[in-house]
Amino acid sequence: MPVIGITCGDLAGIGPEIVVAALKSGTLDPRFDYEIIGPVDHACPGKPTEDTARAAWQSLEESVRRALDGELAAVVTGPIHKARMQALGFAYPGQTEFFAARTHVENFAMCLTGGQLTVALVTAHIPLQSVAATLSQSEIVRVGNLLADFTMKRLGRVPRIAVAGLNPHAGESGTLGHEEIEIIGPAIDKLPAGRFFGPISPDTVFCRAVAGEFDGVLCMYHDQGLIPLKLHAFDSGVNITLGLPFPRTSPDHGTAFEIAGKNLARPDSMIAAIRLATDLVHSG
Repeated sequence: MPVIGITCGDLAGIGPEIVVAALKSGTLDPRFDYEIIGPVDHACPGKPTEDTARAAWQSLEESVRRALDGELAAVVTGPIHKARMQALGFAYPGQTEFFAARTHVENFAMCLTGGQLTVALVTAHIPLQSVAATLSQSEIVRVGNLLADFTMKRLGRVPRIAVAGLNPHAGESGTLGHEEIEIIGPAIDKLPAGRFFGPISPDTVFCRAVAGEFDGVLCMYHDQGLIPLKLHAFDSGVNITLGLPFPRTSPDHGTAFEIAGKNLARPDSMIAAIRLATDLVHSG
């Protein structure tokens, strides 16, 4: 049977307990084998160290190597502590960028899905003050096409993708910003007709998507997409790296050191991440 590789992330966080709980849940696809990559022992819950960060990094390296070698059909990753790993030399803003670098993929994007909402990010792990200067028509088109391909694969039909504006009221015809006129609007014109709609005011677009008007929302920056996604579906949200040669998913939450080892962590998001990985393997 195809194998889904699962990393626990930082062993001082809730990763080990939610992985074990997910595997014992009885809700996973029986057509797959599930293998924990790296250690799973709950080392000093709530107290991250260099050793727990190093173990998380080593697990990531093993998972991507084995996936590229064809030993794993997909990879599901537990939450890591980025700052501690970066202190050890981990040269990436997050796991999304790590997997893209290790697979030599340049056309990738961060996407999250949960409940009735799916979002993809044109810019991700950069400071908010850098977003406007980083936005470009080419990046909007590139990530938009990745989101459209992903939603079409999941739904089996042509999707309807909303494109969020950057500014309040999508710029209010230029009175609140020009990015919609100069960058976002022209980028939409370059995307496949009949699939993309906008720019739409960010304060209404997510309500419309949850109501079923849109199958996905193309967001201009990290928190624009993640705040509504986590508010709407925190316990079932899944992070997906689009564009990789194999499916890679993860829960949409962090290490939660403050509750690690206290039997308070819910495995719902990890279960959802594993189930989406198997769905993506089956859908090709």
